[in-house]
Amino acid sequence: MTGIGNTAPDPGSASNPSSPADLVAPAHIPEPPFSPGLLGLAQRVVAKTEDWIIIAVLALMVALPIIEIVGRKAFGKGISGSAEFVQHGTLVVGMLGAAIAARKNRLLTLATTEMLPVGRPRAIARFIAGVVGAAVSAVLAYASVQFLHDDPQLDEAIAYGIKRLWLTASLPLGFGAIALRIVWHAADRWPGRLAALLVTAGIVAGAAWSPVPPERMIWPLMAVLIVGSALGTPIFALMGGAALILFWGHDEPVAAVPLAHHTLSTNVMMPTVKLFTLAGYFLAEGGASRRLLDVFTAWFGWIRGGPAIVTVLICAFFTSFTGASGVTVLALGGLLMPILVAAKFSQRNALGLLTGAGSLGMLLPPCLPLILYAIIAKEQIKQIFLAALLPGLLQIAMVIALGLWQSSKDAQTRQPFVARNALGSLWRAKWELLLPVVALVALFGGFATPVEASALTALYALITQTLLSRDMSFRRDVPRAMVECGLVIGGVLIIIGVAQGFTNYLVDAEIPAHAVEWVTSAVKSPAMFLLLLNVFLLVVGCVMEVFAAIIVVVPLILPLGLAYHIDPLHLGVIFLANLELGFLMPPVGMNLCLSSYRFHKPMAEVCRSVLPTLGVMAVSVLIITYVPWMTTWLPSLFATPIGQGP
Repeated sequence: MTGIGNTAPDPGSASNPSSPADLVAPAHIPEPPFSPGLLGLAQRVVAKTEDWIIIAVLALMVALPIIEIVGRKAFGKGISGSAEFVQHGTLVVGMLGAAIAARKNRLLTLATTEMLPVGRPRAIARFIAGVVGAAVSAVLAYASVQFLHDDPQLDEAIAYGIKRLWLTASLPLGFGAIALRIVWHAADRWPGRLAALLVTAGIVAGAAWSPVPPERMIWPLMAVLIVGSALGTPIFALMGGAALILFWGHDEPVAAVPLAHHTLSTNVMMPTVKLFTLAGYFLAEGGASRRLLDVFTAWFGWIRGGPAIVTVLICAFFTSFTGASGVTVLALGGLLMPILVAAKFSQRNALGLLTGAGSLGMLLPPCLPLILYAIIAKEQIKQIFLAALLPGLLQIAMVIALGLWQSSKDAQTRQPFVARNALGSLWRAKWELLLPVVALVALFGGFATPVEASALTALYALITQTLLSRDMSFRRDVPRAMVECGLVIGGVLIIIGVAQGFTNYLVDAEIPAHAVEWVTSAVKSPAMFLLLLNVFLLVVGCVMEVFAAIIVVVPLILPLGLAYHIDPLHLGVIFLANLELGFLMPPVGMNLCLSSYRFHKPMAEVCRSVLPTLGVMAVSVLIITYVPWMTTWLPSLFATPIGQGP
């Protein structure tokens, strides 16, 4: 279960929202206040500078691939070094976004501190978590400097005299800024902050110059890291700290961790993650959600349980573009909950359906976990999109069926179907409804690479929400959406980047090979292996952030899948479907926590409400697992997948 800084009030503060307006209000998260005087002025200047840099880099990441398409068609060539500039732009946005997340106290953490009493216990936990997180960040900054110093290729120019080193310097600068900001948020007053800084420096110095051999310090330092994580240390520090400790304890260079982060962040496919997410944020910032809601209501409101259909479809659509079900619950919960209640769904059924529907969409293109799995598993993005489509539609259909069963039989709750209104809603939402078509035609049409297709999608979303629908202001709304997108992507990318370093250590230690040998000797039946895999992945989905889980776990299970002759595409869909289910597993599923925050409901009530949806989705996971043609049929029709197992 993950939390995002101080995103919401205590879930137990009230059993119900204070007013209907509380349900409809957008879930914007205010930035912590700046200090008074000259220090506050300096903080505001730095904050504005960071925001505008991330806006400028994201704008270039959209513009350069589109210029490439035009240049190829018109002149037979594009801009020199364009692809590499975009790839390094991903690194810059990732590190700067993570620094902004640290500035706003919104780095992803385990939400276990919510169990502590308010007051001194939480303050102590916050201090300890801050010290541990700052210490890891400081060591990552030092390791990044080592990486920059040791890699001679970074001194080479990409094009136009711009060196890779200048852009890669965002690694130590970003980790250094994060360390300072974690120290700042470790306490509310200067004495506490100075104490946090001194203790952080003491931990780093003590580990570096301790007379105890490094291999004997591995487990004590791991224990400190685990305690800090339980008290609120950011997840990236848990993953990155574990990698640093293991490399250092076995006399390997700690620069391997930022090297892995750099390699993953500058992967040729990674910009698609940021650009599809940017398109999703433009939709969420504009009026797309209300127009799509009108479409689904007009076309399905006359059916018994029509609001359930509306809820499931619109949640799945938004999750497919934002890549995070938590964003869907926070952004759309206020719109959809009153509709379900007005349709005479019980409070429990409405809460459970909305919480469960928020986890749908991960198997629909162009959802970001699909892209990341393709990158890690070395599969074609087109193929994983095709493989996940039918399983994703199956899950949506099954949750809709549950909603129809739970719906009121009272005909007065249904809206009459009016063809004129239905057609009018389609016309008003035409630009949003065409968005998936634009993305998929660009991707499958043969004239754009995946990165270029994602850039076209982001530009299309921007134009439709500003110039055509006029829901967004270029001056006010677009910059805010771009900064928020950079923050969220930075907070995620820093986790998966350092997690890649942890994974590299596991590979170097031959952990996957040993796992294959042990499992294949103990489990002979592929069917039994798949059942055990589902149980394991369900636990992973409960306790790990989805992107970190992909980075750490996929390299471990891919060799196992090949040993049992399981198609990597099928394995990927099973993997993501289980993580989707893990979002809803009581008592630690992420969507349960976010739903509790959003609707001011006790966690126990949210857990009870989601049990029917959880059961339906568990059945869908078993169907996906044991009916492999649902995954492999579409890819076999359109192309021969690359890298499949025997």
